[in-house]
Amino acid sequence: MGATKTEHFTDKQNAVAALAKALGHPARVAIVEYLLSVDSCICGDIVNELPLAQPTVSQHLKELKSAGIIKGEIEGNAICYCVDETAIEKLQDYFASVAAILHKKKSNCC
Repeated sequence: MGATKTEHFTDKQNAVAALAKALGHPARVAIVEYLLSVDSCICGDIVNELPLAQPTVSQHLKELKSAGIIKGEIEGNAICYCVDETAIEKLQDYFASVAAILHKKKSNCC
């Protein structure tokens, strides 16, 4: 398999791609949706909501946290997770700019 050659793309393109990749699994989308429905929660709360084992949920949380979509604070012996608004704003800005370009073009592509 070839190299990804991410250095050939802008920082913004790489950032959006990293966020999209992190959201590229339905379990991670479900985790984000769950976190949006509560103020904050610990991993055990998420495990109770999803049909996945605790280690699998932890791995998905790790991917989301690594991408910056969620953040976590240690509370006692547990980590309390919540959605990082900054990452969501980056995605919102990107898709708003795409929508604006499409609206402006109003072409009949395909």
